[in-house]
Amino acid sequence: MRAIFKTRYEQDLTLWRSPAGALCYALLLAALLLVPAVLGEFYVGELAGLFVFAIAGVGLMLLTGYTGLISLGHAAFLGIGAYTNAILLARGVPFVLTLPAAGLLAGLAGVAIGVPTLRMSGLYLAIATLAFGSIVGTVLQKWDSVTGGFDGFAVKTPSILGVEIAGATGTYYLSLVVLVFVLWLVMNLLRAPMGRAFVAIRDSEISAQSMGIHLALYKAIAFGLSAGITGLAGALFAHYVRYLAPDSFDILLSIQLVTIVFIGGLGSLHGAIFGAMFMRLLPQAIALVRDDLPFGLGRMPGLEPSLFGLILVLVILFEPTGINGRWLKLKRYVGEFPLHRRVGFRRQKSYARSERLR
Repeated sequence: MRAIFKTRYEQDLTLWRSPAGALCYALLLAALLLVPAVLGEFYVGELAGLFVFAIAGVGLMLLTGYTGLISLGHAAFLGIGAYTNAILLARGVPFVLTLPAAGLLAGLAGVAIGVPTLRMSGLYLAIATLAFGSIVGTVLQKWDSVTGGFDGFAVKTPSILGVEIAGATGTYYLSLVVLVFVLWLVMNLLRAPMGRAFVAIRDSEISAQSMGIHLALYKAIAFGLSAGITGLAGALFAHYVRYLAPDSFDILLSIQLVTIVFIGGLGSLHGAIFGAMFMRLLPQAIALVRDDLPFGLGRMPGLEPSLFGLILVLVILFEPTGINGRWLKLKRYVGEFPLHRRVGFRRQKSYARSERLR
């Protein structure tokens, strides 16, 4: 197996494990910048939606994958960010202020739900966040004078320095810039003491507290940061759909965000990207083969949610590390071939937290 030989301390401070890794990411970014010149408007729009869901996936990954706190109400933060951005734009506020304002207000809402639920974990925390999502959904429906209620709310075209960000191409580049910024921010955060405290809380709250980590403080911060990043995704989601409706931010959207995290791979930023790719590409694949499915399966109602649930169950049973874990195994297999050992790729047995204490 190839190992990176480190000769100076600065190598531990860089974002990339090796110069080759930095080169690969630079080439990927260059390719993404050229995509609108090659693909049609439909595919560019789909990729913009992929970037939006990837940002939301990174936000939820910070909370669930790195801090170990489950949330079934992140669609509410997405809705708060979307409506905040759209309402401020309609009132004449510049987009360079509405975008951070959307993230800030969603982050404050995350702290507001995080503080009362500090003593909760597992199923109880999931139920509490689910209730919060229902409350926010009801507010968006009933507050007609501000949100437009079920009549919807048209999103104004944003502009930066007098240049309008219109169409699929404008949303694509805007979402790409925000995604790169969010990834850079979270990568640096996870290497900082705060990020290491999040991981310590995820692995063992008792051990983290014994090392002097303030559980309540860091859990509240994790909720706030996660909700803030999801709020940024919500602001971009408003420009992606162009017209907001309260029923767009329901429990199904929250479950989709959780699916992104689990299928992509818990505890991995790559997993958030892979999960978003899966969530955006699977519906298109279903649409392509729907007419060719036998026995009328293509016309069966609820086909898409059923497939999502089935794939999620299969991933949890047979590949708990998700798509990113399978990708890492494949890279290791190729790097060691033909000298690989079969036992090195066998899945290790994992235990629930309660079972570790027996």
